[in-house]
Amino acid sequence: MDIKYFKLIKTIAEEGSLANSSSKLFLTQSALSHQLKELELQLGFKVFFRTRNKWTLTEEGTELYRLGNNVLESIEKGLDTIKQIQAKSTGSIKVSTECFSFYHGFPHFIQKMGRLYPEINIELILESTHQPIEKLLSEEIDAAIVTCKPADTTLTSFNFFEDEIFAIMHKENTLSHKKNLAAKDFMNQHLIIHSYPLETVSIHQQFLKPNKVSPLKISAVPLTQVALEMIDSNLGITCMPKWALKSFKLSENLVYKQIGKGLKRNHYLVIRKSDEKKKHINDFSSNFKEHFL
Repeated sequence: MDIKYFKLIKTIAEEGSLANSSSKLFLTQSALSHQLKELELQLGFKVFFRTRNKWTLTEEGTELYRLGNNVLESIEKGLDTIKQIQAKSTGSIKVSTECFSFYHGFPHFIQKMGRLYPEINIELILESTHQPIEKLLSEEIDAAIVTCKPADTTLTSFNFFEDEIFAIMHKENTLSHKKNLAAKDFMNQHLIIHSYPLETVSIHQQFLKPNKVSPLKISAVPLTQVALEMIDSNLGITCMPKWALKSFKLSENLVYKQIGKGLKRNHYLVIRKSDEKKKHINDFSSNFKEHFL
């Protein structure tokens, strides 16, 4: 039986008429009368005896009124308990990621959390981008997004996302005819990265360094749009996942090339084990998994 019917019976019984109940339930007398008739047809018995000035409960209606009061009281107590639980989910969570491209998808998640958990304040700490694990261990931030699972036993992490990095170049680049790029192909190229140090650049750490290859030139260009304009002018190549470019208007001159057999990487959310039982941290982690997995 729908909760609205319990509220309907309770209000009419306590107010004594449809006229008085109408303003309480924010419905017209006609709508209330229709709901009551619908309920009585479902139940197979009358709930109220109707007179011009007074509505009184039938014997069956009286029992339904008692049942409704118990149900509504239980719901109210349950909601109060939930509010008390929610009240514990309060605090500030400082987050950083070693990959600047991941910041593109993060604001939407923060907006969602703001609606669901208004008492949790999530801050993006950009200055910790190159040292998220160190900053996490020193308690300068509360959560880190990294592409290498940390070995420190005081931290806990989970893999929530895998992507693939592609080389992006002008269609007239000397490598544009190749289907896959080998490490040696970068030797005569101008590689445009987002920022130093190179230890935070996936193409360097996972592909070029292991193959002992250094590009002809490396330039740090922190603005993705500027980097794309340079590539559109055939001034170099850059490497990043395709999803990081969804918000940009891309030139038809740009082409994607697979790196090696596919340069894939995992992303991990990392928090301190000592924070796992804190409700606002747990709510953040659980919603993060749901949003990004």
